Amino acid sequence: MPRFEHIRHRPPLQLTEPRELIVACAAMRSHINLSHIVRTCGCFGIQRVIACGAARLHERIARDGAETVTLEVHRSLPPVLDRLRSEGYQLVGLEQTTGSELLTTSTLVSKMVLVVGNERSGLEPDVLAKLDRVMEIPMAGLPHSLNAATSAAVAIYEYCRQHPGHSVPADHPDNGDILSHTATRDTAAGDTAVGRLPEPPVEQS
Repeated sequence: MPRFEHIRHRPPLQLTEPRELIVACAAMRSHINLSHIVRTCGCFGIQRVIACGAARLHERIARDGAETVTLEVHRSLPPVLDRLRSEGYQLVGLEQTTGSELLTTSTLVSKMVLVVGNERSGLEPDVLAKLDRVMEIPMAGLPHSLNAATSAAVAIYEYCRQHPGHSVPADHPDNGDILSHTATRDTAAGDTAVGRLPEPPVEQS
């Protein structure tokens, strides 16, 4: 009997409550990058992505995310960010800036908007001015930054690592460790469950 056997498509873990993370993207040059971001969101149980400009998905890339993630398309980000802040979300940019924090050593709040920049220009000044915090992924080599979709995936994983939000089946090999870690983190952070807001209407560009 082999020690490890490949399991194709293990059933996903069940979230105890919907994730409060929203991913907001500046106008992307590539529909492929946006499609990869939507696929990542689908895999991690994130239900809402905001995009700008002439955004569309390649369904073969987004896969099931195209069906399970709500994609809202707006003309620009700043008015949307203003509204989300008024609804109690913390606005966190993913960018290399003055005053940015390292993603790997920062604590992320549960009710958060992750703001992802354009592949070439990053986050524009009018968007940076709206943010509460900026996170950057530390680089140890060249080139100086990751692809936009890859950066978003790293940040989404870190958010979900800090806010697991799932129950683990009793027969899962990591059952005890994951539940113990979740309880410890929730107690230390003093997390409070906050209900999701109603989905706003889609504003087409």
